[in-house]
Amino acid sequence: MKVLTLFEPYATLIKEKTKYIETRSWKTFYRGELYIHVSKKHLSKIEEERYKEILKLIKDKNFKYGYIIAKCNLVDCVIMDDEFLKKIKNSNQEKFGIYAKGRYAWILENIEPLDKTIEVKGKLGIWNYESI
Repeated sequence: MKVLTLFEPYATLIKEKTKYIETRSWKTFYRGELYIHVSKKHLSKIEEERYKEILKLIKDKNFKYGYIIAKCNLVDCVIMDDEFLKKIKNSNQEKFGIYAKGRYAWILENIEPLDKTIEVKGKLGIWNYESI
């Protein structure tokens, strides 16, 4: 299975179906089922104020660092150009992540929290986990 490791609270925002776009500096050609893993590392101090604001939106604050917590479908990877950024800015779409020209929006659908989470060490990029 394909897995993506994210910092909290972004992984839980996806699990709770509040975040449907993952922003990245790199594109992917992968489309299909994608599992969401929570990094054991924490966000930098610079993002602490934003973190506090986001925490207010999260129901389950018992973060499972080092666990796969949800699955979804990665259905598209869109470059953020002026048109895309204008469309997002003028919509009610969630805006958790770095939205900037030249970055990529990974579009997620069919998000499902896992009933049984899986403890595993994360990796960079999209990685494979074989033991499900």
